[in-house]
Amino acid sequence: MTVTIYDVAREAGVSMATVSRVVNNNPNVKPQTRKKVYEAIERLGYRPNAVARGLASKKTTTVGVVIPDISNSIFAEIARGIEDIANMYHYNIILCNADKKKEKEIRVINTLLEKQVDGLLFMGGTVTEEHIQAFQTSAVPIVLCATRDENGTYPSVDIDHETAAYDAVNTLIRHGHREIAMISGTLQDPANGYSRFQGYKKALENAGIEYQEDLVRIGNYRYESGVEAMKYFLGLKKKPTAVFAATDEMGIGAIHSIQDEGLKVPDDFSVISVDNTRMASMVRPLLTTVAQPMYDLGAVAMRLLTKLMKKENVDNPRVILPHETILRLSVSHVNE
Repeated sequence: MTVTIYDVAREAGVSMATVSRVVNNNPNVKPQTRKKVYEAIERLGYRPNAVARGLASKKTTTVGVVIPDISNSIFAEIARGIEDIANMYHYNIILCNADKKKEKEIRVINTLLEKQVDGLLFMGGTVTEEHIQAFQTSAVPIVLCATRDENGTYPSVDIDHETAAYDAVNTLIRHGHREIAMISGTLQDPANGYSRFQGYKKALENAGIEYQEDLVRIGNYRYESGVEAMKYFLGLKKKPTAVFAATDEMGIGAIHSIQDEGLKVPDDFSVISVDNTRMASMVRPLLTTVAQPMYDLGAVAMRLLTKLMKKENVDNPRVILPHETILRLSVSHVNE
């Protein structure tokens, strides 16, 4: 039979109110009484009913996390940061994978809010008007992680994607490259895809390099689209000498496509990307990349959410974390 709070109270010789105070860590309980209650809980194997506690306190100590693609190592690393900080502040995580489908994201958001989560983290997807409408139905705090809404309405933690892309392309320019191709993410994604594309164009413009439309291919952030985009560049009459990929996965796809043609990186083509996932240091040659602080993105976003849930003062609700260029072996000077 299920052990109830009444059974614990009778076993410990105290009131049910006292057991409730002990379970909820109320400090107004004598140490010897607290010890008796804990001993009774252990003997009986009592487990507090989280749903009942949530109804009583109007808090569930749960946070909903919407992740666009759990198979993507970027989001897995961000999720680690979220979970570590959540554990530190005694929150449980409900992690929901949305398969990068807007309809599923909206459905998951509504489901989590119906489950009375204390806060919501929306990770790494494009924030559309439909997302905003779903967020507006929420009575709990919402933080955007590794993305942001176009108007900056919601608290967010991200990097400056345009500057990260600018720095990547500028690295190629400093190595003497002028014919620089880009494998971009979707331009309908303002936070990641479009911003990184703008960084690419800005770097070319500032260096006096003419933008060429045929040196840009749109991918879907994944490996296969990097392979296909690089095949296109290899088929051009005037080939680029370097490629900037908007993600490591697409960059690795480009490297493999080059190698499949019997060519070498960086001897024949230099390749640089953004993210610095673990795969960037597994591929050969090691991939030069602009690093996002992925773990920190998750950790800072979760800490920001805890402050909002506890109604603490927040100095800056829109946090931009620094990025860093990691020089490895996939980039060389054009004349070498």
